[in-house]
Amino acid sequence: MENNHYIEILKEIGLSEHESAVYFTMVSLGPSPVLKIARTSDVKRTTIYSVIDSLKEKGLVRVELKGFKSLFVAESPEKLEGILEQRKNKFKKHLLDFMQIYNKGGGESLIKIYEGLEAVKGVYESLINDIKNGEDYLIVSDAEKWFALDRDYFMDFTERRSKLPIKIRMLIQDNEDAQYLKKYQKNFNYTTRILPKETKLTTNLIVTPQKAVVHQLVPPIMAIVIENKNIIKMHQEMFEVMWKSLEDKESVGD
Repeated sequence: MENNHYIEILKEIGLSEHESAVYFTMVSLGPSPVLKIARTSDVKRTTIYSVIDSLKEKGLVRVELKGFKSLFVAESPEKLEGILEQRKNKFKKHLLDFMQIYNKGGGESLIKIYEGLEAVKGVYESLINDIKNGEDYLIVSDAEKWFALDRDYFMDFTERRSKLPIKIRMLIQDNEDAQYLKKYQKNFNYTTRILPKETKLTTNLIVTPQKAVVHQLVPPIMAIVIENKNIIKMHQEMFEVMWKSLEDKESVGD
């Protein structure tokens, strides 16, 4: 049973069933003649040579001569890491193709729902991973409720986001956290305007050129991600209207 466990691991790494059985057998036996390897691994003699040749091509087997006998020896299992790296690199070469197919599959209208705080954190990570240099990152938020969900994570997120060469603007509900963010806005690479005192938000809205995200700040914690160019454009224009109206009020106040 234990043998089967290790063989399954080798298959998961990328070896075939016969390759896994033969390689594990060779690791267990040490230098051995081909007939002993075939008998112990339960791989037919007619098949064993092609399997060994395949393992040699992968750099997992070498041949040692002992007198007139050829003994086959398994290379160190550390070599398996190289196989994983090759598979990873091969996948990376085709990742862009897969992403293009994936994005086309959703068409122009794509709405995703993420439930739970950890899933929502993943949405925030995608926002800063997807955005490009110089693009707008627009926020309408109750920072107090946002930070209350996980202050350590969202403060760290704010600091990481501040290091990106993007244009961050925030419209935030008036409270202690909002005043803190406004006071230190230059440190965090954003511009802030405070919403009217009567504003009561229970969701955050984040808009980038790639997506519009509605993040519910009260239970059940969830996020709705919209990837539709027309809807994103509408939210961008709504943000600009609110931003301009608050600019006018600030000018009057001055």
